[in-house]
Amino acid sequence: MQRVVITGMGIYSCLGKTLDEVRDSLYNGKSGIILDPVRKEMGFRSGLTGYVDSPDLKKELPRSQRVYMPEHAKYAYCATRDAFANAHIDQEYLNTHEVGILYGGDSTAEPVYNAVNTIVQKKDTMLCGSGAIFQSMNSTVTMNLSVIFKLKGINMTISAACASGSHSIGLGALLIQDGLQDMVVCGGAQEINPAATGSFDGIAAFSIREDEPQKASRPFDRDRDGLVPGGGAATVILESYESAVRRGAPIIAEVLGYGFSSNGDHISSPNVEGPSRALEMSIRRAGVQISDIGYINAHATSTHVGDTNEAKAIYKVFGDQRTEVTSTKSQTGHEMWMAGASEVIYSILMMKNGFIAANLNFENPDEDSAKLLIPAKRIEKNFDMFLSNSFGFGGTNSSLVIKNL
Repeated sequence: MQRVVITGMGIYSCLGKTLDEVRDSLYNGKSGIILDPVRKEMGFRSGLTGYVDSPDLKKELPRSQRVYMPEHAKYAYCATRDAFANAHIDQEYLNTHEVGILYGGDSTAEPVYNAVNTIVQKKDTMLCGSGAIFQSMNSTVTMNLSVIFKLKGINMTISAACASGSHSIGLGALLIQDGLQDMVVCGGAQEINPAATGSFDGIAAFSIREDEPQKASRPFDRDRDGLVPGGGAATVILESYESAVRRGAPIIAEVLGYGFSSNGDHISSPNVEGPSRALEMSIRRAGVQISDIGYINAHATSTHVGDTNEAKAIYKVFGDQRTEVTSTKSQTGHEMWMAGASEVIYSILMMKNGFIAANLNFENPDEDSAKLLIPAKRIEKNFDMFLSNSFGFGGTNSSLVIKNL
């Protein structure tokens, strides 16, 4: 099988819009979570969110392209543009090679809301605008990016709830391993507008610790009271090792293992067996021992059932190995469809710079998190391999094992 390496990364996150900004935020324990007054005016139970602003692309893209792009497609464009630059890939290369795209996404709520609202108010479907249908489709990100960058390989959206970004990387790696593609753009994007999260708020999924927004996301902490939504976009360029060497590309890391599973259980409450099987599969496919893994980036979203069952799954697989475990969602909130991709980038930045970011707000462990090694403060540690978990509604699970190069 072909070896699969990462040769480029780009990110548009509440922790920063460049890799350097994000690295510094991780190192310094900076939170990107705010209290949004607009949500409170709309009647949200929780006004908390990870915040990113919408990029102004007027100087980069013509209106004929921008009109088809919803909020998160713009984030994804910025992340992918920067990832290509990071990988030393220009438009001439894209024009002359078969480059694919697999991007994680599972909703595009605001354009649907706006279109329906226009129809109801104006009684005229023609007033929705020519871009409405393309903004409204779940495949809007891959649709837009494949056209803008003139990509000629596989073109598909991976829709798998909060594991979407991680599955996109895993499936991209499989295509390259089997020789079906030399290069695949992978990632995840998530809109942060209120329309995207209102129904989540309606099931009391969000923290209401509004008096201290930066202390609201508390993965693994006994006193957590719900997750905080976030968003943005993250892109990694996957490439066969041979292709990367052939073009003299900067090789950042190697995707060693991808594990997946379905819980086959409750639609929203995770279990232990499903995640455990994904972890075990990723480690088995990577061909490594658990002692080789120097860090675990947990899915942990700051919900009671989710954090508890993930802690049990990690302990079931790693036992008393005492590998450091943190959830970067303590800084970002839950970036949802983006999270599986962004957390790979966060973990790589930590691995490349010899530290593990603090699991913020971890003050009181519960019975299950007490069994894990969860640093509440940043630690300086050199490690060459990590495992990243992403789990989603419907019981979809993804785990990735990635090695430093």
